[in-house]
Amino acid sequence: MGMGGFSAEGADPVVTRAIEEDKVPWYQKRNLRYLYLFLFPTCMGIEMTSGWDSQMINAVQFVPAWQEYFDNPGDHYALNGTIAAAYNFGAIASVPFIPWFAQRFGRRWSIFTGSMIMIVGAIIQCCSVHVVMYIMARAILGFGIAPCIVSGSALLGELGYPKERPVLGSLFNSSYFIGALAAAGIVFGTSKIGSDWSWRLPSLMQAIPSFFQVGLIFFVPESPRYLISKDRREEAFEILVKYHGEGDRNNPIVAAEFAQMETTIKLELETAKLSWLDLVRTKGNQKRILIGSLLGLFTQWSGNTLISYYMSTILEQIGYTDPFTNQKINVGNVAWQLINATFFALIVNKFPRRKMYLACACSLLCCYVGWTIANARYAMTESLVAGKLVIFFIFLYSPCYNLGYNALTYTYLVELFPYAIRSRGITVFQFWGRGAGAFSTFVNPIGMGNAGWKYLLMYVCWLAFEIVCIYFLWPETKGRTLEELTFLFEGNDLKERQTIVAEKHLFGAGDATSVAEDLPKGDTTAETHEVGGNKA
Repeated sequence: MGMGGFSAEGADPVVTRAIEEDKVPWYQKRNLRYLYLFLFPTCMGIEMTSGWDSQMINAVQFVPAWQEYFDNPGDHYALNGTIAAAYNFGAIASVPFIPWFAQRFGRRWSIFTGSMIMIVGAIIQCCSVHVVMYIMARAILGFGIAPCIVSGSALLGELGYPKERPVLGSLFNSSYFIGALAAAGIVFGTSKIGSDWSWRLPSLMQAIPSFFQVGLIFFVPESPRYLISKDRREEAFEILVKYHGEGDRNNPIVAAEFAQMETTIKLELETAKLSWLDLVRTKGNQKRILIGSLLGLFTQWSGNTLISYYMSTILEQIGYTDPFTNQKINVGNVAWQLINATFFALIVNKFPRRKMYLACACSLLCCYVGWTIANARYAMTESLVAGKLVIFFIFLYSPCYNLGYNALTYTYLVELFPYAIRSRGITVFQFWGRGAGAFSTFVNPIGMGNAGWKYLLMYVCWLAFEIVCIYFLWPETKGRTLEELTFLFEGNDLKERQTIVAEKHLFGAGDATSVAEDLPKGDTTAETHEVGGNKA
């Protein structure tokens, strides 16, 4: 890998090179087309709920009926922050249960259960008769979203054909803005109703993506890697044959993929305890958990929650006080976010991950410096030009953020954490991300209310810290399958054992459904290698 970053290198990308020779696009493959059609509402659609939530809470602050019903939360900084942060507090509460449930019942049941919880939360939110009930409903919604995100992002990465896997992971996060745009537009429309239904209707409609997941998730196959880990190898092989080989049982790429999966999972699970301690038991996993935790903080403490939840406060501080004008600006910004997030998701395969993250953090720093200066000038002079510059930097912020933190996050996490600790690793990311999100959404209205533009200086300093961390810690993961990245921080002998088995099946020397016998007979005692969570 390049200068900076932990010293790390994946296994020889023999399967990746073979897959690159497959020139048939996904839309010309009937079974793969079917798979992606159902993965969109069931997995990518999960983030629509998060986007809906953030923009609904942002947009209802412009709605007089919502402000009046809950006794003007915007005038009470702590209450306003609690309402916004409740969603993240609920997600944090679900963290201890997520990996156990996903490993016990599979990715699909985890998504189904989380979606059912969110449907209940949306109904209670719609029926709220006081602010405490409203806050509790939002916490229930958060409790349901976290297991859906963990299992949905993993299922996308584990089912997708390797050529499209990074794009699928990136579209997972960009679908956030589909929900956000829908919520912003619907609240803009319902705000004209003039009754409590101006906020109750969008609160109820937050359940729509969850209904799709509940109704369609079992039309999607289970993760082949999960099935292999449960000794259901024949089922796993048939899934790969159907969706990656278009029904061809003799497809060499399918044979090599299956061999690589089974070899790697066998090496991981020989000694992994499948416990939380696996995350810190080896130096390699300690590096992974450090990066995953920092990424959770960075995705929520880069100034994005300020725009997502408190656009009304920002606009009021630069002289924009008309609710309908502000809602138009908000809807326009969300539409712009969807456009540039989707663009970056579609080109994610063309650039190295580290360079995209560094470009993201550096551009965010420049954006916040400009925003801070413009906001300060308005506070001192009430210049209309300075106010418009603040809006310009708000619109500039989204492509800067989406370049890395939106386009890459779940793609990178799935690549960073090997199968045995993937659910726990993404759950830890969720813990830090939700914690950071809860903290920032609670503190932002207090900071903006008391410090004004000076509060933005905190984000300027933090973004500079992010650049340093990314440069020195982030490894490169582009251009390899998930199995070729499993031993990213571990010894070369494990990578060589992977490669031997993959090459054998890729070049037609073995039966893809009998991989266990092909594992090289090496020393697997506790003193030799670090794998998954232990030594192998």
